Amino acid sequence: MDRNARIVGTVIGAAVGDALGAPFEFGPPGEFSARFPAPSAVGEMCGGGGWDPGEATDDTQMAVLVAESLVERHGLDLPDIFRRFQQWAASEPKDIGLQTEDVLTNGMPWDRAADTHFRTNLRAAGNGSLMRASTSAVYFARHGQQATMDAARRIAALTHGDRAAWEGTAIFHELVRRILNGVEPVAALPDILCSVHPELGDRYATVLAVDWTPDQATEFNGAVWPCLGSAIWALRTTSSYVEAVRAAIDLGGDTDTVAAVTGGLAGAYYGVDSIPARWIEPLHVPIPGSGNRVLRLPGLLDLALRLGA
Repeated sequence: MDRNARIVGTVIGAAVGDALGAPFEFGPPGEFSARFPAPSAVGEMCGGGGWDPGEATDDTQMAVLVAESLVERHGLDLPDIFRRFQQWAASEPKDIGLQTEDVLTNGMPWDRAADTHFRTNLRAAGNGSLMRASTSAVYFARHGQQATMDAARRIAALTHGDRAAWEGTAIFHELVRRILNGVEPVAALPDILCSVHPELGDRYATVLAVDWTPDQATEFNGAVWPCLGSAIWALRTTSSYVEAVRAAIDLGGDTDTVAAVTGGLAGAYYGVDSIPARWIEPLHVPIPGSGNRVLRLPGLLDLALRLGA
């Protein structure tokens, strides 16, 4: 498969999963399939819960901010990414995680805000850094395993002080890198886990094992490790982008993020042509804090190709 098809599939696949899953957030398991039992049903990109049909949430909005910083600053500029996050957070986006909002508005500098939050609250292992990682995963894929995993950790640490969030994002980055190179993702996991921080190796090995299922999760899938584990489960137990994303949404809970992570991986694996046009055509990404700017398919395609150039 052409590498660009995988690159675009990663970025568009994550955004589509996000927009498709958003109306079902915090709903019960099976709600999506109960409403749309046929995979080709019209109206699946239905909107609801405050979201217009095809509207991407904070997951994709933050991924775009990361992407635009990377391409405009020609590399990783952490203060610039944090500034863009702050501007976005101050513009009252429709949705923003409680932890992320606190970190971006607590008045601390970029290199202390997340750590201060973590030391105060002792909880910061949400999936909010993983949800936005599709674009940075594409950008750093050309730099090798150590570089892409390190970049993932550093970007995650802007808003999440818990190393668990860093390591989950790093695993996702490396999985995307290997998929873009044509490697089978499930087969790559044992080797990737060798590069995870020793304190978290067992936790991630558990949720990424080939016999793990989401009903074995001990935490809500808004936490980073069950979110990533659920996405990998959806990818390895299905045989298409459509099936994987539907399976992710049908888990219930944090459906937009689990579907965004699943969509990024499945989009990389199956390529952009595997994503139905009926899901892509209504896709749009408002960017609060930048006027009335809204990215649609042409802008997202251009951004994805610039990331992968």
